[in-house]
Amino acid sequence: MEKNELILDAIKNQKLLPLFYHEDKEVCIGVLRALYAAGIRVAEYTARGPNALENFYAMAAVRKESMPGLILGAGTIRHAAQVNDFSEAGADFLVSPMFDASLNDAAYLLKLPWIPGCMTPTEIHEAESAGRTLVKLFPGNVLGPGFVTAIKELFPGMAFMPTGGVTADKENLRSWFTAGVCAVGIGGHLITKEILRNKDFQLLEQKTKELLEWITETGTL
Repeated sequence: MEKNELILDAIKNQKLLPLFYHEDKEVCIGVLRALYAAGIRVAEYTARGPNALENFYAMAAVRKESMPGLILGAGTIRHAAQVNDFSEAGADFLVSPMFDASLNDAAYLLKLPWIPGCMTPTEIHEAESAGRTLVKLFPGNVLGPGFVTAIKELFPGMAFMPTGGVTADKENLRSWFTAGVCAVGIGGHLITKEILRNKDFQLLEQKTKELLEWITETGTL
């Protein structure tokens, strides 16, 4: 099985893609350690600030030293130059908030898995035509589980992962998985501002373990 399939399968099997950004490198590493200790083996760091690339290099180094088996991706990729930068920094996969042919081509040349963000059937069709088999539905809180129910039969070969507004509670997760998504992306509802501000990594580990248990139960519906 090629790298692209292995990584996408890892996301589907975990059913949860935690994502976060923080400007402090040590906080980023603390978050990553907590997620790993909780059982996370695929995570996304979003490139939303000026320190993103530097922080990613630091996390990738720690991952290599002490987190065997962790697949680390870079999110909020909007420009082709970022594809190259984060590939060199050690990203295993990339995620974008939209579909862009130049990003698709750049990732393809590097044989780097890329998950585009889509909001309409047209965008999903473009991603599928470009060879993508997993798309991020964004923003999830605007689209809702009903969107998945309505369009999934139109794209039988496509897997869907909502991100943005997905909450870390059982009923919300149940509604998404019942609608037919393969995984959910959760950011601030799991890795909260309070956790980051207080550097409460023990609480994050606990919450993530609980969430994974819920996902395991709900995601098998």
